[in-house]
Amino acid sequence: MRVEEAGIVDYHAAYAIQERLAAGVAAGGAPETLLLLEHPPVYTIGRGGSGTNILDSAIGAVATNRGGDVTYHGPGQLVGYPIIDLGRRGRDLHRYLRFLEEVLIRVAASFGVEAWRVPGRTGIWTEGGKLASIGVGVRRWVTMHGFALNVANDLAPFSRINPCGMAGCPVTSLEILCERAVSLEETKRLVAGEFCDLLDQLLIKEASRVH
Repeated sequence: MRVEEAGIVDYHAAYAIQERLAAGVAAGGAPETLLLLEHPPVYTIGRGGSGTNILDSAIGAVATNRGGDVTYHGPGQLVGYPIIDLGRRGRDLHRYLRFLEEVLIRVAASFGVEAWRVPGRTGIWTEGGKLASIGVGVRRWVTMHGFALNVANDLAPFSRINPCGMAGCPVTSLEILCERAVSLEETKRLVAGEFCDLLDQLLIKEASRVH
């Protein structure tokens, strides 16, 4: 399992990186990779989403092939794009989503923040609101897209959308919940650690792949 940190990357450029990595994993010659980065300000609309959930067009919007509805990305938010071969890890998309939630719940706990799942919704919530969004895509059982964890980002753009299609959905960040500055570098380290520790526990890898 490889972790790659890419800094601040344009959304379209990040998608191209994911496609390249996913093609390599699907072909069997490239390692599974967790890509960690930030995006310049952008709204993204998932397959099940609607542009009507964007209430202000001041920030550009991109339609994408992940699951879910509308969300916001911007500097200070940690975005994770796991390129994982679910073909060798059980072919269970629901288990994969619960795995991503568990990683983020444990990262929040490392900061002393209690986070939890909400039945019927993907992502993690806290007493202050939604802390992380999750929207994934799968091609040939190789995952793309992933999660967005609010660390130290400006939350104002969330007020100009219906986050994940939910009007009035409160959104929060680790900095707000911790009432102190939270380092993105520290958060990356914790995310990478929890992801790698839990991957082979919750998504067991088969010894061989049947084509």
